Amino acid sequence: MNVTIAGHGQHLTTHEALSGVFGSVSLASWIFLLVPQLIENYRQSSADGISLAFLAVWFIGDVTNLAGALWAQLVPTVSALAVYFCFADLVLIAQCVYYNAKNARRAASKASTRSQDSVEQPLLARRDSSNVGLPGSHTRRRSSAASARERRRRASSLPSLVEEEDVRGTEWVKNAASIVGVCAVGAAGWAIAWKTGVWVPTPEHGASPSDPEPATPLGASILGYASAVCYLGARIPQIVKNQRERSCEGLSLLFFILSLLGNATYGAGILFHSLERDYFLTNLPWLIGSLGTIVEDVVIFIQFRVFGAGESSAVEV
Repeated sequence: MNVTIAGHGQHLTTHEALSGVFGSVSLASWIFLLVPQLIENYRQSSADGISLAFLAVWFIGDVTNLAGALWAQLVPTVSALAVYFCFADLVLIAQCVYYNAKNARRAASKASTRSQDSVEQPLLARRDSSNVGLPGSHTRRRSSAASARERRRRASSLPSLVEEEDVRGTEWVKNAASIVGVCAVGAAGWAIAWKTGVWVPTPEHGASPSDPEPATPLGASILGYASAVCYLGARIPQIVKNQRERSCEGLSLLFFILSLLGNATYGAGILFHSLERDYFLTNLPWLIGSLGTIVEDVVIFIQFRVFGAGESSAVEV
């Protein structure tokens, strides 16, 4: 059943309203998308967890997406979103390059210090060799130290497990609250835009023989499919990196949750607007790029579940 909603002196169908709400939620998701990863990098003072190849290919996809959207004369929100995301990509890439360069210099400085210590070590070893204790005294000291370390480790294992579970529970609450907040902001933004007349339903082309659907420029279609290929391929380096290191440490789970939410609502917004053949084919590259990456996001979610933050943060028992 197609319900008609009245407002601001005009009527819109349920499908048109849902298309607008989904599009607005998608826009809110993309606006906040990179914030969790920027905060995660800042908190750790490192960008080792995220693949620069992932970001580079994603940025290329955003650039071709912007060019294709402008060429195809898609709705203004698509073009505005593409411009914003190109800028946001550059901010995240610049942050990652900064932290990688900073930490590389720090590691080089530590390596230089260790090499100097290794030169002085033989002199210290010869000096200490004259202080030989009773037979077996070194073995007893090592055994006693090892036992003390084992007792401390066992004493701290249970509190660490409880603390880790508390952190995980708090993290999921924060993520759920963030998702609800983004959806609420998106829906409220659409309602305000509709009531004030900023947002109006986009008329469907081809609704009558006198208003045929204009043909999509070939160049725009090529750019659209190129962006879809980039989006589909961008996550592969990140998935490979997570698998190779068996860790998702340094990645923000909320970053990928918002990505899935943005892609899903973006595709839903297009499909709820119209299923007319020409309109569908015009938007097909963007649908492939958005909905196709959902599968890869699910793979990363599985890696988060299996690997967590890696062995370095696991509790020894």
